[in-house]
Amino acid sequence: MKQNQYSRRNNEIAREKLANILLFEISDPDLMLVTVTGVEVSVDKSVMRAYVSCDASRYEEVSAALDRAHGRIRSLLGHALGWRVTPELIFKIDTTTDEAERISRALENVPPTLSVEKDEDGYPIAPAQEAQGEDDSDTDGDADAGIASNAGEDGDSK
Repeated sequence: MKQNQYSRRNNEIAREKLANILLFEISDPDLMLVTVTGVEVSVDKSVMRAYVSCDASRYEEVSAALDRAHGRIRSLLGHALGWRVTPELIFKIDTTTDEAERISRALENVPPTLSVEKDEDGYPIAPAQEAQGEDDSDTDGDADAGIASNAGEDGDSK
């Protein structure tokens, strides 16, 4: 939804009121340990999306509990906000924390192929090529010494 300073303030007020209602007013055991992570209120205040976070194993349980308590939550929210219009509530389960955990686990289990040395194009360098490259550098060392001696001669002639 469109955001400006006024709507951000409304979102924050609505989030605080909704969190207090879920924490103190609703006594459903299925709504224990539920966190209101964000709220988006439409510009005309007729619709409010509330994002709630819970344990991944309880998504269906919490969704069902929110559906059961939907009318009571809306009524309490209307009284708490004191707005001319009581917004229609849309609850959504916020899965961003679960996605973040999944990504962090994937980053901990790095495949061994990522630690292989690669050339400038991103292709793996085989150990045999590295050994050949070292042998080639030894033969080039003699040529480099000859170049260095020629450079010294040029420097003396000046």
